[in-house]
Amino acid sequence: MSGLKKYSFTGEAYQPQEELYFNDGREIELLHFIYDHASLEEMRGKPQRVLDAIDEFGKTRKYLMNIGEYKAKAITKLIKDENPRVIVELGGYVGYSAIAFGAALKGVGGQRYYSLEMNPEFAAVMSVLVDLAGLSNVVKVIVGPSSNSLERLVKEDTLKHIDLLFLDHYKPAYTTDLKLCEELGLVSVGSIYAADNVVKPGNPLYLEYVRSTVHEKRRKASDYDQTGPKGNPNLIYDSHFIEGWEPSGVPDAIEITRCVGVQT
Repeated sequence: MSGLKKYSFTGEAYQPQEELYFNDGREIELLHFIYDHASLEEMRGKPQRVLDAIDEFGKTRKYLMNIGEYKAKAITKLIKDENPRVIVELGGYVGYSAIAFGAALKGVGGQRYYSLEMNPEFAAVMSVLVDLAGLSNVVKVIVGPSSNSLERLVKEDTLKHIDLLFLDHYKPAYTTDLKLCEELGLVSVGSIYAADNVVKPGNPLYLEYVRSTVHEKRRKASDYDQTGPKGNPNLIYDSHFIEGWEPSGVPDAIEITRCVGVQT
């Protein structure tokens, strides 16, 4: 993880985050904004130009709950340093991260980027923008609840291993979905997880889990009496966060976790 750092927030921020800031029609409005854009033809097949247009909408029209260019730099660098073959994203929204990280994955010769998005309308917007960016041969958009999609991809023998897992969906699902990936055997030594929004709005349960020792996880697993995945407490993690910024300029961080071993 050497070389990752805090990126200073510079330039123009997104519009302020309102009380209702998604699923109010702005996602379709974004699509019209881009396809009515004077520079549309220059965007075709050029991921960065599409990202610039998404950022332009967020800065001049309405807030979008994207990872934004500042935190995205850290994960893009991670992809370039680690050369993953398969990346799975939980929570794709309108495709900002899928385009940014899918382009980085393509650049290092990676195989497939799976973006799991529960909202079919968001997934449709994402698919259109991914295609505009020329990344349809790399990025596969999967519609449905993340846990169901993970189980289905494994059952179909489509997904066998995750090199890099990006978590950016419903915050209480971070821990349960990671445990599910552990149980399904999708993560192992060498797998890396990047969890967004661990400061804003925060995710203390996830941080506690990935920072716990095997002994602590085993003890909690033995007391587990609820439904849902128990995970694999024997996986050894090295975890820390990288400071960054929301596109609105609010401080945030990404938790970077590496699976470094298995304790017997």
